[in-house]
Amino acid sequence: MKLDIGKALLIVPLVLLTVPPASAQTADQLPSTNDVVAKMMETDAARQSQMTGYTVLRRYVAVNRNRRAEMQVRVECDRNSAEHFSIVSEEGSRAIRNHVFRKLLKEETEASRHGSRKSTRLTPENYNFALIAKETIETGPAYELAVSPKSVNKYSIEGDIWVDANDYSIVRIEGEPARSPSFWVHSVHFVHTYRKVGPFWLASLTRTRSEIRIFGAAELTIENSDYTLNPAVEHTTVADNQTGSLQ
Repeated sequence: MKLDIGKALLIVPLVLLTVPPASAQTADQLPSTNDVVAKMMETDAARQSQMTGYTVLRRYVAVNRNRRAEMQVRVECDRNSAEHFSIVSEEGSRAIRNHVFRKLLKEETEASRHGSRKSTRLTPENYNFALIAKETIETGPAYELAVSPKSVNKYSIEGDIWVDANDYSIVRIEGEPARSPSFWVHSVHFVHTYRKVGPFWLASLTRTRSEIRIFGAAELTIENSDYTLNPAVEHTTVADNQTGSLQ
């Protein structure tokens, strides 16, 4: 969950469009980049094995010049991270709702499938990492790392990530698309934050701002609330089955 890039952040410009003071840590006190990334991957693998899915209420708000639209969507995410969307309510600009929000839902559904997800995750196979500093942000102490893609695709990003210094989960991502999504879009910047739900860090808030030639600024906000984790799956061993059959 945490290592998946917010693909929707990079789709929006095609159709629409404070962190507290940091306490830096000197370089000789920092662990190596490889150590931080290795622990991040180890933590993610462990939590992925525990994740059974969740439901969440997601609110999209888009503003472009004098137009505004909002949509609330119920998202069901299964244990394989595949997402299924159902619209709860919508209001505002019909053009934004039809050509932005519905496109987002379609793209997010496709991007959440296993094949697409593998190539977009923040992993050593897909990205280069460089440790910059240790800071204190909203969620607590965190390592800041610069990330750059090893090969560019339409979902690749350039920017920074913040990894919680205690449990090595990604808690913040900030950056830009690795390549411009369109001639008409000359600036895209996003901030994506996470919050802890049970043992998992899940998406909390995304803010994206784009500068579109002729039309000016466009903004998208995605808020996630009312998370409900799916019940844990009980694993039954062969020995358990044999014991049960004797009772």
